[in-house]
Amino acid sequence: MKKIVLLYWPKGGNTENAAEKIAKAFDNIDVFDIKSFNAEDIKNYDLIITGASTVGAENWEDASDDNEWSRLDLEMRKQDLTNKYVAFFGLGDQVLYPDHFVDVLGLFEEEYQNMNAKIIGRWPTDGYRFTDSDGAKDGMFYGLAIDEDNEDELTEERAKKWAAQLLKEMGE
Repeated sequence: MKKIVLLYWPKGGNTENAAEKIAKAFDNIDVFDIKSFNAEDIKNYDLIITGASTVGAENWEDASDDNEWSRLDLEMRKQDLTNKYVAFFGLGDQVLYPDHFVDVLGLFEEEYQNMNAKIIGRWPTDGYRFTDSDGAKDGMFYGLAIDEDNEDELTEERAKKWAAQLLKEMGE
């Protein structure tokens, strides 16, 4: 059985709720908000799931001293992810921000490609109502897209299907 860790930020709110729903879809998974996770422990896991909400650029820029994603990213770059599977989930609001729906998935895709991780878990854009996303290409999101503001009733079922997909892609 492969060891799985789910890392998310920010703590609380829709992101934490979505992380909990995804975690329930697995039999055995460790869950941490990124502030509580030691990147050196990544060596203990076969699959790394990362998740976040799509927020303004100021939350992703390195300029902020309290940017937890930047801190984790710098620590993860020191780790060997060559044989690690990585999957992403992103939260967005299709109604209020249809032009930037789950853009965070594009950021994750770029970062982890640069770390030579095995990226899995692409998810179809069918059934979503948005106009543009940096987190999608050719009819597929780079990971699981979640809209807890407008479609929270769909999250649990999507999480179950996505979890089964990830296990299959890893050969479980």
